[in-house]
Amino acid sequence: PATEEMDAVALAQTAAATAGDLTALSAAMQAFDQCELKRGARSFVFSDGNPSARMMIIGEAPGREEDRAGNPFVGRAGQLLDRMLDAIDMGRAHDDPTRSVYITNVLPWRPPSNRTPDKDEIAMMLPFLERHIALADPDLIVVMGNTPCQALLGRTGITRMRGNREEVLGKPCLPMFHPAYLLRN
Repeated sequence: PATEEMDAVALAQTAAATAGDLTALSAAMQAFDQCELKRGARSFVFSDGNPSARMMIIGEAPGREEDRAGNPFVGRAGQLLDRMLDAIDMGRAHDDPTRSVYITNVLPWRPPSNRTPDKDEIAMMLPFLERHIALADPDLIVVMGNTPCQALLGRTGITRMRGNREEVLGKPCLPMFHPAYLLRN
């Protein structure tokens, strides 16, 4: 299993590296058959918003509503996120890159029963996420919740990390609570 994981990560690295733009990256991810989550998901969920946005928001993985719609952050948590962005005159629909956001997830397929992605799934999809960040080239990355923190910062503990500026791939990064956490609490 460890060898298979390394092979899957190596295949992901190769596939991600060959993507020259976001359309090619989306196609490479959709063609990637190493991740078992793909077999149980209804939809491939790549991104939403303005790819030229200065701010990129990264969540965990699609939930039930996102899997149905094929877009990230469309359920109750996404609706709260949209209201939060509206409150600061930002949103995924703005054409102006200074007022728009670009949204994606660590994983493009829904884990069964909305379970937390495991470390092997995160490791396998991380090359695609890193390439996604490089191609979108945001000025600021916002990671929402523990899974994106684990993937990009190598640690969890969102309660301690939230609001503290970090760095990811040479870019400023701000960890925040996931809107679903806010809805639960």
